[in-house]
Amino acid sequence: MSNQNIISKITTPYAEALLEISQNANLLQETNKNLSSISVILSQSKDLRLLLLNPLINISVKKQILETLFMDKVNKFVLNFLFVLVDKRRIVFLSEIIEKYLELVYKLESITVAELSSAVDLSENQQKDLIEKIKLITCSTNVKLITNTDPALIGGFRVKIGSKVIDTSLAGKLKSMSLYLKTN
Repeated sequence: MSNQNIISKITTPYAEALLEISQNANLLQETNKNLSSISVILSQSKDLRLLLLNPLINISVKKQILETLFMDKVNKFVLNFLFVLVDKRRIVFLSEIIEKYLELVYKLESITVAELSSAVDLSENQQKDLIEKIKLITCSTNVKLITNTDPALIGGFRVKIGSKVIDTSLAGKLKSMSLYLKTN
């Protein structure tokens, strides 16, 4: 069994439970926003990630730090969920649980997630145009565009929608030319 399957078996029940409880409490949109902001903070703070991963740091210390960081930023429901993860020693999987939770929400709300990697940041108009094209391609009414900048693409962009990849980047074109030249 791969490491990814093991992580999925651990994280999926937590994400599903959180989704169900937030739906029942009518806190779905607020929970989405809270978890997205927590995810951003985790991605920006290596120290916080290391602290949460460290098994030698006492549970009460972790809870105190999470409470200090998120008391005024997230609702009590989400903060309690974080405390449960600390108690169950599953806080190390927080990023994966958030990712799985958001994936379930997008599926529930029929939102197509498209991951855009571009050599430079796209303007709002360019992003809106791309979203409209993705809606046409996927026959979706809702598209969530996740953007990141990757200078290694040299120029152009790469869009990943599920398992499909649309690569218009210069690096991608050079790679395909290289493969073509090697076979001939």
